[in-house]
Amino acid sequence: MANNFESNFTRKLMEKVIPRFEANRVLSKNVNTQLFEGKFNPSTGTQIDVQRPTDYKSTRTSNGDISGTKEDIVTGKATATVQDYITVAVDYDEADEALKMGTNQSRFWDDIANRIVIDLETDFAEFMKNNAGLLSGTVGTGVSSYADVANASAVMQATGVPMDKRWCYALNPFSQVALATEQRGLGVNPQVATANERATVAENFAGFDVKTATTLATHTSGAGADRVGALAANPDVTYVSAKDSMQQSLSVSGFEANLVIKAGEKIKITGRKSLNQSTRDLYIDASGATADFTATVAADVTLDGSGAGTIVITGPAIFEAGGAYNTVDSAPVSTDVVTLLGSASTVFQPNMFWHPDAFTIASVGIKKLHSTDTIATTADGLQLRVSKYSDGDANKQTVRFDLRPAYGVMNPFFAGHGYG
Repeated sequence: MANNFESNFTRKLMEKVIPRFEANRVLSKNVNTQLFEGKFNPSTGTQIDVQRPTDYKSTRTSNGDISGTKEDIVTGKATATVQDYITVAVDYDEADEALKMGTNQSRFWDDIANRIVIDLETDFAEFMKNNAGLLSGTVGTGVSSYADVANASAVMQATGVPMDKRWCYALNPFSQVALATEQRGLGVNPQVATANERATVAENFAGFDVKTATTLATHTSGAGADRVGALAANPDVTYVSAKDSMQQSLSVSGFEANLVIKAGEKIKITGRKSLNQSTRDLYIDASGATADFTATVAADVTLDGSGAGTIVITGPAIFEAGGAYNTVDSAPVSTDVVTLLGSASTVFQPNMFWHPDAFTIASVGIKKLHSTDTIATTADGLQLRVSKYSDGDANKQTVRFDLRPAYGVMNPFFAGHGYG
């Protein structure tokens, strides 16, 4: 006997919502969503680790004798951390009516899918901003030409980011206006496109797929005028200390008293220079000088009444003699000048650029709550659940749609903030 409508109810709802969920994604479509796929289960807890790539120093000899020069293998781990549920709940009668009315109620399914996608991508954009280590341009200066986009590509190439996959550059929509005066190859695609396709401004420009994104994250710098301080102690610059988090703690002093430093702000350490992460050599920036070391503040911090405290950065300054993982040409030490880049009391919304393997989104398997639950997985591994349930006390039925993501940073030196 054929299944009746009620037995197929949640499956039919999923068939309506998941294609629209897929079609509305932009940022989450352009990162690695496969790395942690299927790894989360009830026994794994809220975090899953995978091994980071290892690196080595080669030995050059005149006679081939490498006695006593073999290196230890040092492996780090990248962690994906479970985030909160993203849930949209609707009245059963409304869902039932929309399902029975078919295409006349397509807006209903779009609104559900769009809300899940907006929340996912807004949350993930904040995560990307706070964990991207590179910097292109001058903090606070808007992108005004394709040269600014190309500069981000130059930064990635100079720091040794592999070109094995198509990179992505996400623009504030108003940056697109500035680029429009230079756009020469405009065309019209008459077919219905996904949000990811419609967001594309240029394909394969300087190695980037250039896209607009309305979910780029913002932060507001603190009110203190004195944004220049110094290291108060020598930081730990060993790879072992940073290999699992790719973060580093900097003890600082000399800033504005009680200065609030926000996650996503950029810092510079004067006198320390960035290295190419492939060759481990210095590189030259657009001004013809060796590139200063910059990093991103990973978490909010409020300094004390004397302007001292600890800043945690992502994209650590690593320096070991002959080290295979060095990111700077020399070790930062106490009294090195530390500058918070950009103006005080200012809202910043950096454009973002990244290699797909800079970040990962995984999907956490969600347990079934009811015999009429339906769980579906997108082609790239994100899992949604739809459930129908009743509240006897309130005398009503409800339908809920759930997604529970997990975010991870694979390499902060594969991503950055883009300014003009």
